[in-house]
Amino acid sequence: MKNTNIDITKTEVLSDNWYTLKKVTFKILKKDGTIETQSREAYDRGNGAVILLYNKNLKTVILTRQFRLPTYINGNPDGMLIEACAGLLDNDNPEECIKRETEEETGYKISKVEKVFEAYMSPGSVTEILHFFVAEYSSEMKVNNGGGLADEGENIEVLELSFNDAMAMIDNGEIKDAKTIMLLQYLRLKSIL
Repeated sequence: MKNTNIDITKTEVLSDNWYTLKKVTFKILKKDGTIETQSREAYDRGNGAVILLYNKNLKTVILTRQFRLPTYINGNPDGMLIEACAGLLDNDNPEECIKRETEEETGYKISKVEKVFEAYMSPGSVTEILHFFVAEYSSEMKVNNGGGLADEGENIEVLELSFNDAMAMIDNGEIKDAKTIMLLQYLRLKSIL
């Protein structure tokens, strides 16, 4: 249902290089009854999906490590970030996307995933909504070494960590990725591991 208190009056494309950056001018009806004109920039990179693989018997999780330029620019000394496997939907439904990304990035071929929630990760400036999944894995599901797609510039290291070590890495600052923290906390809250 569209918000009738918002009237978009102008949309300008500022960049359409990697993804699309737009400047949107709109009128908003405020609580006091006045109408105010505002402008905001919104970055549209499409929607995505993220998954945390876990093994109940071993009490382990599969994470990835890769270079993330924005973190490097913002003070991450080596630019490397430990994350749950994720990717853009690329016209797939979220479940098909995350199965594809899991095999590409981690080397595990999974058939059953559980969607746990959806969330906007940076709603002040990015349009993306993420679909969050969890799935059990076992060594028999490993079909390749993972690492991502070279033609997409991916150079991903696959990490198998104990759940306790992963949680400690949140506490000591080694894991700073929001989607990963959310999924690890989900496993803890649901007493899955």
